[in-house]
Amino acid sequence: MVATLSAKVFTALQLALAVLSPAFTVASREHQQPLGVDHTATQKRVTWDEHSLFIDGKRLFVFSGEVHPWRNPVQSLHLDVLQKLKAAGFNAVSIYFHWGVVEYERGVFRWNEIFDLQPFLDAAKEAGLYVIARPGPYVNAETTGGGFPGWGTRVEGLWRKSNRNYTEAYKPFVKEFGALIAKNEITKGGPIILTQVENEYSGFGDGVEDFEYEWELLQDFKDAGITVPTICDDAWLGGHFQSVDIYGWNSYPLGFDCSHPEIWHSAPPDYFYNLYNSRIRKHGPKSILELQAGGFDGWGGAGYDACGKLIGPEFERVFYKGMYGSAVKIMNLYMAFGGTNWGQLAEPGVYTSYDYGSIIREDRRLRDKYYELKLQTQFLAVSPAYLTSTPWQLTESKQIEILKGTRNIVLTVLEDTLDLHTKFYIVRQVIAVYPFVEANWQVPKADHKLELQARDSNILLVDYKAGETHIIYSTAELYTWKEIDGVNYIILYGDPNEKHEAAFKITEPKDFSVLSTDEEEDWSYQIDDAILTVNFSILEDGDTHTIKFGNTVLLIFCREVASKTWILDTKPPTIVKGGYLIRSANVEGSKLHLKGDLTQATRLHILATKTVKQVTFNGKAVDTQPATDGWLYVMYTPELPDVKLPELSKLDWKRANSLPEIYEGYDDSNWVTASNTYTPNREKPAVKEVLYASDYGFHSGNILWRGHFTASGGEEEFWAVVQGGQAFGYSIWDNGAYVGFWEGDVTTGRHRCNFKLPKPWKKGDKHIITFLQDHMGLEENWTAATEHFKAPRGIFDYGFKGAEPKLIHWKLTGNLGGEKYLDIERGPLNEGGLYGERQGWHLPGFDDSDWKAASPLDGVKEPGVTFYRTTFDLEVPSGLDYPMAIEYSNSTGSYYRSQIYVNGYQFGKYVNSIGPQKSFFIPQGILNYNGKNTLAISIWAMQNEGAHLNSLDLRILGKVEGGVGPVKNSPAPAWSRRKNAY
Repeated sequence: MVATLSAKVFTALQLALAVLSPAFTVASREHQQPLGVDHTATQKRVTWDEHSLFIDGKRLFVFSGEVHPWRNPVQSLHLDVLQKLKAAGFNAVSIYFHWGVVEYERGVFRWNEIFDLQPFLDAAKEAGLYVIARPGPYVNAETTGGGFPGWGTRVEGLWRKSNRNYTEAYKPFVKEFGALIAKNEITKGGPIILTQVENEYSGFGDGVEDFEYEWELLQDFKDAGITVPTICDDAWLGGHFQSVDIYGWNSYPLGFDCSHPEIWHSAPPDYFYNLYNSRIRKHGPKSILELQAGGFDGWGGAGYDACGKLIGPEFERVFYKGMYGSAVKIMNLYMAFGGTNWGQLAEPGVYTSYDYGSIIREDRRLRDKYYELKLQTQFLAVSPAYLTSTPWQLTESKQIEILKGTRNIVLTVLEDTLDLHTKFYIVRQVIAVYPFVEANWQVPKADHKLELQARDSNILLVDYKAGETHIIYSTAELYTWKEIDGVNYIILYGDPNEKHEAAFKITEPKDFSVLSTDEEEDWSYQIDDAILTVNFSILEDGDTHTIKFGNTVLLIFCREVASKTWILDTKPPTIVKGGYLIRSANVEGSKLHLKGDLTQATRLHILATKTVKQVTFNGKAVDTQPATDGWLYVMYTPELPDVKLPELSKLDWKRANSLPEIYEGYDDSNWVTASNTYTPNREKPAVKEVLYASDYGFHSGNILWRGHFTASGGEEEFWAVVQGGQAFGYSIWDNGAYVGFWEGDVTTGRHRCNFKLPKPWKKGDKHIITFLQDHMGLEENWTAATEHFKAPRGIFDYGFKGAEPKLIHWKLTGNLGGEKYLDIERGPLNEGGLYGERQGWHLPGFDDSDWKAASPLDGVKEPGVTFYRTTFDLEVPSGLDYPMAIEYSNSTGSYYRSQIYVNGYQFGKYVNSIGPQKSFFIPQGILNYNGKNTLAISIWAMQNEGAHLNSLDLRILGKVEGGVGPVKNSPAPAWSRRKNAY
């Protein structure tokens, strides 16, 4: 659907014509000192005023993307992601961190290889990105406990409050993490420019914002050595936590229902600016610390491609430009790269993938929305007037005057308040388009219509300085401008077949010339009173207009071409048109060295300094030809060879029973005895004994319980209330005989069920009731002054019908060692309590020679847990990025759960009756791309007929030649006999 603004109805966008006012100078703006605020008590490099942040005295629009280092356990892949952000025009990256993975055992900090944050910070600096550090201690992030450690469930009292038990718990972490931040601040040569304290400290269980807690936490971070400005992330514009230096908030306007991506349930809010001024005590750069860039997807959800469609290019154009209309100057997109909830990182609301529908997929491929976003980041990077602009305060009558007859068009006007002439008209459509009326200037002059697509927004420029070129106005959007060898290149863009108009102030009309166009009717111009007005249609199929006047070359692209044009930071700049990804450029004499990624044969058009005669691509010399208009072009065909993949279904598989615990003869003497009769948890159990896993140090993965009873005689039924978090399940046995199961659903985190025992118990007989339950992660603790993350995992209540046996004791186990976990290299959340995990069957090098030959596609014919193992080799040539996934197919008619382990790392949790995830991305570095791999699969069959996989495949998700560079495999220590394994 296309709505139009005709020359009559869009009769006069007020260009307010300060158009011929003196041009401002960029240099004076960039080095202008902050106004009226002294932020230099401890450092002078990062300062701010009410308009923007300054780095070394230069104004900066902070355009950041969220990345969680701990959701990618391959350190050498961080640089790839960060370079992709830099190429997209970001200048910063924001990082949460997970307290629970480094202090899994209270008082013991393990910044081991995969959780060491220093390599990520070094990669950010190498990529040329600043860092916003967001250490918490609470982060939310759809991760287990919201980042809180599991041992915190045993700490008495409310969390995220000035409860002494809580503050004493967080202080060692803040001291540790604060020292790491301090060491990597920009003042010490590192990339960190801002530190967020706490997160979304907005909702309060007791209804009271705890200012004492805020002050103490801030002071603890400062005592740890942090000197850069602090910032907060209020969950809405509520004015919470204003004791930080810079107030920030977040916005998720479309929520997280990805099942109907074509439906928008809200329009962009237009009240942020006024609401900010009415509620926030401080003036300062308006800061969005989390602006929706995708959505998390829950068990049984629609899948992340649907989330990527919901928060797609149209959303970016409409909602992000709405934020610019509120004069936001620090903006962080959540998420830019989601990563993977490998191991047990997830909270119960999400599954293994944390792709988030982001601009960069979980497998590091780029979505289409990546390219749309690049159009905005590059525009803001060359628009310093935006940094000191504020929205017009339009009364209702003034709004009607400018938008005469309007009901469904929103117009925001930003004006540069320091130089008082540059304006940004941000117009967006809701349903239809109505007149723009102003006094003394008609846009366009030509008798044609201006088009505004449905679900679209345009930024129309008035009195804009692009270097030495004065743009009086443009109805086409500006992508960028760059000066190369004394020539000022300006790129405007629009959608194919749109008609646009732009006007420029010129000094010498005779300097106007057309370098190249296609058909004459696609453009026209007129010169009147030193004003050049150009009318043009946006061409299709990548064709462009090139128009020269004076030292200016105007390039007019369609949106697709502009979005695939790369702006590279050489001196002078280099512009490359075309290509999947161009990461960087370097000029050495007559050679231009490009680094990038290509997925197919591609012609690159290059604007570089005139000394360049030869181009190399990823180190390879390529034929370089001069084109018209000063461009060079190269044709490069990537080498994307076929790689032989193993057919997983045809490999030599071995299997073994991984549930010996159900049998009477199994020795559980090394299990923990559940003897507690008191729990610090506010949710007290309904039975005398405490059967909460975290009370005994088990916080993730499968939990097993064994209740030892002496029968009174006549027990016929057993019932239980079990808690495991959303989508959990469980199975129950009586002396090895199957009692029943709960398959789980997406709405249930606590389940009660009655089960008929296989046969009535006889008086005096010994019975062992065995539970195997799933633990879907600890709940988050979003509401402060609460204990939601302590929600128990285990047996809340149980009993018998027919008679009541005598309890001898309950025993339980989870991962081997509990909080004193064994696999230091892979971290505390990688293993659960399955027998095979405790024995290390998932690890490379385990001797399975005495196991039976059987495939997971054969499966088993009875309920229980079976482990399967195999090995295979890969040989992927260097210089290629071939992301791979292990894929299941849905099987109906049976209930089962399965986990995937690659070289000892748990990288997939599949619930066939719930879904939606069937494809499990395994990154290079976990998969050994040049050598042997160990693959283990667990199948937990929940029905009497057993279960099997319908299919199991290893697939290449995409083929790219180029820039990821050498990848170092993550530590994958081989199996050795585990002391005290049971």
